[in-house]
Amino acid sequence: MADAVTTTVPDAGDSTARKPHPALALLGMTCGLGVILVLMLLVFIMPSLRSGPHDLQVGIVGTSAAADRFETSLATAAPDAYTSQRFASEQELRDAIHDRDVIGGFVVAESGVRTLVAGAGSTAISGSLAGTAQAVGGAIGTDVTVEDVVPLPESDPTGVGIGGLAFPLVFGGIVPVVAFRKILPRSDGWYLTGLLVFAAVGGIVVASILTFAFGSIESTFGPVAGSMALGIAALALPLAGLQKAFGAKGFTIGAMAMMFLGNPLAGIATTSAWLPSGLGTFGQILPPVLPEPSCARPHTSTAQADSRHS
Repeated sequence: MADAVTTTVPDAGDSTARKPHPALALLGMTCGLGVILVLMLLVFIMPSLRSGPHDLQVGIVGTSAAADRFETSLATAAPDAYTSQRFASEQELRDAIHDRDVIGGFVVAESGVRTLVAGAGSTAISGSLAGTAQAVGGAIGTDVTVEDVVPLPESDPTGVGIGGLAFPLVFGGIVPVVAFRKILPRSDGWYLTGLLVFAAVGGIVVASILTFAFGSIESTFGPVAGSMALGIAALALPLAGLQKAFGAKGFTIGAMAMMFLGNPLAGIATTSAWLPSGLGTFGQILPPVLPEPSCARPHTSTAQADSRHS
């Protein structure tokens, strides 16, 4: 009688039969992490390298002939960088700068050009505007002076306190979603309450540090604290919704998008108009959204010197 043929069936639970060779796993993981590293470099560094003024609103005051001449020279010196708007008087231009309708402006006279900038709005923009004015003044043969009509506080003359807000706000919006879900796994009501309470407390804490410790803000405390709280809530609540709807994967995707896209494309220190076209607009869709570049505006004699910081 012929011997029975014995067939060995691999154990369904034997995972070693399905695992790739360690060398292949190592190669795949290395390539994947390398791609992520390249994307991170592009997202965080490329916007800065490709940044610059484009279509920034500026005001011009002066007689028709002098203003026309200056406007033509401005367009030649910095093509597509600025969009000019005429004002009837210097006071109207100053009010527009305080209201953030324009980022600065020029008072053109026979004796020279006075450049009005707002350092508290953005040191990058004010510096670029002053440099452009000097170039135009040299081209048309006139003297140029620069006046900072909304300067940064003396305690933070470079605006570091405001410019560094993006990462703390993103971090403050992500961590509570995990922490409160961990301690309140079955109570959505208390979970939501915890996120809102933390957002309020976080807004007060951040505003207090910026105001009393760093001196980056010299304006009304309440609106600043409220805007910070709204910024944290704008991060935490969508992440909580993604986590509820799609679980850990939804939270991870949302957190990565806000950390690696919303953070570098927020335009906090320079406004979105300074970023490459398209990227700045996309960045404003994601939290943290801070379209006004700085709330570090000192008190002035006008009511316009508030602390709007959406």
